[in-house]
This record gives sequence, C-alpha cells and structure tokens, in this order.
Amino acid sequence: MVRPHLPLNALRAFEASARHLSFTRAAIELCVTQAAISHQVKLLEERLKVSLFKRLPRGLKVTAEGEALLPVVRDSFDRMADMLERFENGYVREVLTVGVVGTFAVGWLLPRLGAFHERHPHIDLRLSTNNNRVDIAAEGLDYAIRFGSGAWHDTNAERLFEAPLSALCVPEIAERLQRPEDLAGETLLRSYRADEWAGWFEAAGMRSDPPIARGMTFDSSLAMVEAAIQATGVALAPPKMFDRLLTSGALVRPFDVFVSRGSYWLTSLKSRAETRAMAAFRHWLLDAATE
Repeated sequence: MVRPHLPLNALRAFEASARHLSFTRAAIELCVTQAAISHQVKLLEERLKVSLFKRLPRGLKVTAEGEALLPVVRDSFDRMADMLERFENGYVREVLTVGVVGTFAVGWLLPRLGAFHERHPHIDLRLSTNNNRVDIAAEGLDYAIRFGSGAWHDTNAERLFEAPLSALCVPEIAERLQRPEDLAGETLLRSYRADEWAGWFEAAGMRSDPPIARGMTFDSSLAMVEAAIQATGVALAPPKMFDRLLTSGALVRPFDVFVSRGSYWLTSLKSRAETRAMAAFRHWLLDAATE
C-alpha cells in the first residue's frame, strides 16, 4: 500500500497552533516566523479542503474539523517522540511490562532486579503489582507473575518455584506457642483462600478439632504479615517471601510445619508473540528461580 506524503511541518504547525490558540506563540515554540506558521496551516487546510481554525481578532478557535484531526495528530507526535527517546547510545530501549503479585515483587523479585538491569540495561522494565487477580490482555501486560496451580485459560505458564505456607508471628507471641494446639488461643490472620489454615493444621497432625480461623481476612500476604508485625495475630504466609524479616528477628516461625497451596508462575497469553525483551526476562527469571 502506497501511503500519501505526510506534510509533517504543516501538521506540527497545526498542533502547536491548536495548543496555544495562537500562530504567534506557536511560531515562538517552533523557532520560526508567525508568517511561516500561518503559511503551513493554510497549506494543510488547502490540502484537506476544510478550515481548521476560525481567525479571531485575538487568537484562534479550532473548528469542528480541527477538533477531529487534533487528537490523532497529537497521539502520532507523542508516539514518535516516545520512540525516539528509546534510542540510546546506538541501542533501542525495549519496553517490557510485567504484572506481579505484590508479595512476590517485594519479597523476591525487587532484591534481584539490579542483576537483571545490569545484564540488560536497554530493557525498560515496568512493573505493576496486584493481589493475584490480573487480566493480562486488558492491562496490556507482556507477562504476569502469579500464584496458583498453573492452569489459566489461553495462557502459557512456566513454573518458577513452590512457596509453602507456615505460621509467622512476632517473638512475643511465639513465646506462648509450645504446640500447634496453642494457636487456638491466638488470632489467626488469613487470606481469602479459606482452606489454608485447615490444611496447615492437618499437616501439623491435628486432623480432629483444629482451631477455627476467625481473624481478619486479607487479599495480600504483604498486608497480612504487616498485621502480624504489629502483633495483631499469627499470619499464615510463605516464609520464602519474608526472609529479611525472619533474618532480622522481626518475625519468627514457631513451628517447622508447612502446607503447599501452589507455586509462582511466569505467565503470558498464548496469542502474544515473544519479543526479544520478553525472551531476555524469561531466561533471566527462570535461571534466578533455579538458583
């Protein structure tokens, strides 16, 4: 398909004039004369066979035809500017957008991203965190790192690692816990997955009359563990994601009991063709997860 010659100078003159509602101010911005701006706009109007401005005694008013053209021109120039900014020292900075479960982002990914950036300095990684509920297509994501079974419709899923859950609390509460049964006297913080505490008590050997979790419900392990740090109760969360808090002693794991409810997965739409940036991130992430 042969595309018509685009009058870029005239389009730039039109966009600047519409933004300032003045040929004079547009000329100052573009470092040309007011006559040059007026001439370029007139050429564009003649080409399109419409009036783009109403010339007023003091300034300009954009016509309906101009209002229809303006957002397209602005978007096109913005996209070109964005693309040009991605060229750096002979390389093109590739944009990679990844949605990440907040717990995984804070507890595992962020401490390692320096290594990724050092290896791939020309990838512009953009992270958005979530509580494990994500729509890859609607949010325009290249990848989503999520927790679960790995079975999502029309989605490729590569397993990173398992993250078993265990009871976590502050040292003051842990002093009161000699046996799992002692948790009956504590506030049990829980996620929206109702079976997690029941599964943990079963793993601890309490198959009959386990304590009932009646504490607050959270949609994020980050918030749940923060509540545990405030001595609100005992959290059931993946210790692997809170290693720094455990190492510092802010939290302790009173029992060597774990229950698994899934793994973390790197997912993408099957319909999404893998870019170079996607491939670089995937290989780095899988290697880091293996380590």
